[in-house]
Amino acid sequence: MGYTISQKIIKNHMLSGEMKVGSEVGLRIDQTLTQDATGTMAYLEFEAMGVKRVKTELSVAYIDHNTLQTGFENADDHRFIASVAKKRGLRFSRPGNGICHQVHLERFGIPGKTLIGSDSHTPTGGGIGMLAMGAGGLDVAVAMGGGAYYITMPKMVKVNLIGKLSPWVAAKDIILEVLRIMSVKGGVGKIIEYGGEGVLTLSVPERATITNMGAELGATTSIFPSDDITRDFLRAQGREKDWVELKADDDAVYDEVIDIDLSSLAPLAAMPHMPDNVKSVAEIGEIKIDQVCIGSCTNSSLMDMLKVAAILKGKTVHPDVSLSIAPGSKQVLNMLSRCGALADIIDAGARVLESACGPCIGMGQSPNSKGVSLRTFNRNFEGRSGTADAGIYLVSPETAAVSALTGVLTDARTFGEMPEIEMPDEFIINDNMIVMPAGEEEADSVEVIYGPNIKPFPTTKPMPESITAKAVLKVGDNITTDHIMPAGAKILPYRSNIPYLSNFCFKQCDEKFAEHCKEAGEGIIIGGANYGQGSSREHAALVPLYLGIKAVITKSFARIHCANLVNAGIIPFTFKNAEDYDKISVNDMLSLPDIRNIIKSGEEAVLKNLTTGEEYKLEYQLSDRQVDILLAGSLLDYTRENS
Repeated sequence: MGYTISQKIIKNHMLSGEMKVGSEVGLRIDQTLTQDATGTMAYLEFEAMGVKRVKTELSVAYIDHNTLQTGFENADDHRFIASVAKKRGLRFSRPGNGICHQVHLERFGIPGKTLIGSDSHTPTGGGIGMLAMGAGGLDVAVAMGGGAYYITMPKMVKVNLIGKLSPWVAAKDIILEVLRIMSVKGGVGKIIEYGGEGVLTLSVPERATITNMGAELGATTSIFPSDDITRDFLRAQGREKDWVELKADDDAVYDEVIDIDLSSLAPLAAMPHMPDNVKSVAEIGEIKIDQVCIGSCTNSSLMDMLKVAAILKGKTVHPDVSLSIAPGSKQVLNMLSRCGALADIIDAGARVLESACGPCIGMGQSPNSKGVSLRTFNRNFEGRSGTADAGIYLVSPETAAVSALTGVLTDARTFGEMPEIEMPDEFIINDNMIVMPAGEEEADSVEVIYGPNIKPFPTTKPMPESITAKAVLKVGDNITTDHIMPAGAKILPYRSNIPYLSNFCFKQCDEKFAEHCKEAGEGIIIGGANYGQGSSREHAALVPLYLGIKAVITKSFARIHCANLVNAGIIPFTFKNAEDYDKISVNDMLSLPDIRNIIKSGEEAVLKNLTTGEEYKLEYQLSDRQVDILLAGSLLDYTRENS
């Protein structure tokens, strides 16, 4: 039996375990990346480990999330990250150089290599054949120190692409169709591999759009073959030497196969407030829009921007629409300016933003109250835009640009002939915004600079013998990390200040959650299915840790968040009988007697409801390593003990 693309990479990087679905495997990590919203905490953790230099082939610290300087906090974080990068052997991508995933694809990604990043959209790298995965900052810190990254061996899903896209239908529509088919939890425990004749019709930027939004499926990662199209992309970036061919064996076996006829696809949109709430643009109809935002790590490539410029050329944005455009990298912005496309965008009335995440992470461009915003982004969770009652639709750049001109959501196929664009054979290469680290001898004299907003990692303790605590919160299905720990311009500057950040935890679900936790001292959270979907932000575990949360009991978990809970020393349980979820109320006093010995021995856990007298059987899927992490108190404690 042959291997899939992912299985080949996993096999070549395995440090422990076996490639058996459901078992834990430890992988050697070649590259890491961080961004500034998660990076400060990741580097605080790395510093706490006492490792002098990173041990990966390449590690890059990007500044792309917190670029809105409304106070000293973001600037202090950037200075801290820059100083750690210089001292510890990382490359530092300065503010303005671009979005981490776009820049990494252009300048650093290598087919066949492993990459983890403290950002859930790290699977963008799968567009050039990397095994690229989002992870919590602590996992990234461990990998930078030379430790393995552990995953549960996933199932393999093949998405077989047939034919080619029709005019005005885009790569974004492909991944929206996959989301429509699989849902936001359909990819949990799976790797999505793309194959079939249709793959040969897609450029690397188009492939990267698709793998980027694989994060919204809950998938471990998504990946495309590395072929001649990949080679052409790397050649244009002056990196042909990095190319290797990578494809699945002809006799590779997949657990699931999904066929998609590209020629049958129409322009699609994800409606509020979930990326899998997908309908065709024609079916939704010509709703009035207030705002259009084009950019993000999903759709900010040069190809995307040239298409948008061609659509806007010689026209004017509708007077009722605010159009903002954020090129994904300095390279993209520079090339747009040199070829005249930027002038076409500006002439049409678009507002050009810096090369950063910007509105996607809630950094500016919040819509008007009850506004309708079309975005080429990857998430449309309620309130994520910064406007609680806004309606956010996820669309392709083509749909976004045409709709910006008409003032209503428009099926671009009604707009006439699609303009042709010509991609350059070579990209402009200028890496002057990448700061190289100090040499090993020079590094000893480099000072790590801490600002007053940077607070230490929350205090952890070994797992207690038993847990008795109040159910401080009960939430439903598909709770996102935005629910747990919101993003946005008001909150993101405090990512390195867990005590202050705790005031905003679960505020969307319970305005007084933090207050209730502090009154209770210790607490347990009850959740529904797919709890913790969305971002890789470990703050969604670290802040509950700070607030005294000892366990989270749900119907099911999203992959990264479940791992982050373990890393923080919070026990993730699921109900053996899903209907038991309905039997627990907020403020019920709950007990997990003798839980330390139960977890240690692998016995069945029982939750006692001291308020009602009922008992509920619980399940937990923990590797031996994760058990040791929980017993120690956190991954940081475990790493210290075993270093």
